[in-house]
Parts: sequence; C-alpha cells; structure tokens
Amino acid sequence: MGGGGGLESAAATWRKTLGGCTFPRVRGQTPAPAGLCGDQMKPFALFFLLALNVLPTFADPPVAMQDGEALRYRVRWGIFGHAGEIVVAAEQGETAGLPQIRISTHTKTRGLIRGLYLFDGDGECVFDARDGRLLAIRAWSNTSKKATKTMAVFDYNEKLVNYVDFIRPERNAELPLPEGNAMDLITSLIGTRRWDMKPGQRIPATVMFDKDFYELEIVAGDYETVETPLGTFKTLVLIPTMEKNPKGMFKRGATVRVWISQDEQRLPVKFEVGMKWGTGTALLSEYQPPLKGDQVANANPSP
Repeated sequence: MGGGGGLESAAATWRKTLGGCTFPRVRGQTPAPAGLCGDQMKPFALFFLLALNVLPTFADPPVAMQDGEALRYRVRWGIFGHAGEIVVAAEQGETAGLPQIRISTHTKTRGLIRGLYLFDGDGECVFDARDGRLLAIRAWSNTSKKATKTMAVFDYNEKLVNYVDFIRPERNAELPLPEGNAMDLITSLIGTRRWDMKPGQRIPATVMFDKDFYELEIVAGDYETVETPLGTFKTLVLIPTMEKNPKGMFKRGATVRVWISQDEQRLPVKFEVGMKWGTGTALLSEYQPPLKGDQVANANPSP
C-alpha cells in the first residue's frame, strides 16, 4: 500500500535518533513480557503519549511488528483534520548475540494545532525476537510546558521492573512484576488476532501505564466499515475496559477504541481516545510492509 518511500526515509531518520538509546541491563536478560512506552499527561498530550505505547501491525512471528514494517497515521482532533502525525517503524537487530526487534514511535502535532499546542515525542520498545517479550522501553516527550524522559528495564530473574525517570529522579523505582505477561495496551489489542475474537467476547489483559499495572478486559465490539486515506476496510472494534477499581485515565472517564482490519494483514487502521474535553482519532494513511528475505539480506550484508 501507498507511500513506502516516505515512510522508509522517516523511519530511518528516527531510528538514527533512537540509536543512541542503550539498555545496559538487557544483555543476557531472560526474555521479558511487553510493557508500555509512555506517560500519562493531559488533553492532547494523553492522546499522543498513548500512541508512543506502540501501534504495531499484526504478524505471525512472536513480535507483532516485523523488520522494515512501518505505519503512518494522520491525527484528527475536533475540527482539525490534520492536527498531528504518528509514525511507527520496526527494525531487527542483535545485541550480544540476542536477536531483537526495536519498535520506534514518533509523534508530533502539526499545522494550526502545533501553533496552539506543541508536542513532540519518541518512544522505543526492545523485544526479544524469539518469543516477543519486552526487554526494555524508553519514552521521551516535549510539550509547550512539560518534558518527560523515562526508561524501564525488565528483570525477570528478580521479577522486577527497573524504572528510571531522568527528569524527576524521585520517581525512580523498582516495581514488582505481576503474574502472567504484562503488556502495553496497544500490543494487547492487536495481539488479539491470534485469539480470533468475535463480537461480545472478553479477554483479560494486564497492562502497564507508566509505573502502574492495570487489570483490563479487552472487549470485542461490532464489525464496522472504516474509511481511511488508504481505502475502506471491514474492521472489528476492540475496546479495553476497567470495570473493577478503575484508576488513572479510566477513572477519569477516558475511553480507547481500536479498529482492526479483517483481512490477511490485520492492520490497526484506526484508533480513538475519548476524553471529557474532546476526542482524538488517528487514521492509517500509509503502510510499508515488512522486508522480504532477500531485502533483509541486502539490508544486513555479511562482513
């Protein structure tokens, strides 16, 4: 589907930007489950920070996004049809002999909205390519009034998450890991393609937001037809809910919905964050498929 060249260039630029991000405790680490890449902020920032939590596409391998794959979303906010942009890209690599998938996310406001509310953010998740578990996460954001920079490394030998806030070090903490596989919200949603969900079904998921773990249920809604810049898709709506002891954004009445295409690719073609002060919507505008075997070989030549 369209626009691969532009996506490839953008993805390469942001991979270089993120390339300096290192996670010293990852080497030799026992594979870890997925987690959230981002922080919770107010109004518009909350929408973009949720996007930093990774919007990978569906795939058969353990990690939900494959090497070379990239997605670009156009963000709509109220009357502003192009209020921002989100680009998600995946790159395969290796650290100390451990095969990894790095999924990076870049978000920013655009146009008139940017003049009113500046937002730039980058996020990166490092996954074990063998089983899809998360090894480390990093998130950075800058708004007109606030900056954030955090990192978390998952230590499954000790059953801890080592969380570091570089701007507010008083928030640094060692967090106990819950039972089961904690995941980021979006990865939980898109991972449901393996569950073959039908309308009305519910599946529990443990989700990490910043420093907290949330016990959610992913609810399959109705089938809907969605129009995007890439075309028209038949989709299934997925809705995370927190009915018992809601907290954070759920306690404040926020809602999240993701529309998954019901074709072979199972792309997240639309997602929406609703809050009391407005609703942000992201529509898939460009998609770059993963590299094929020969392309991977050319991209990673032997020495």
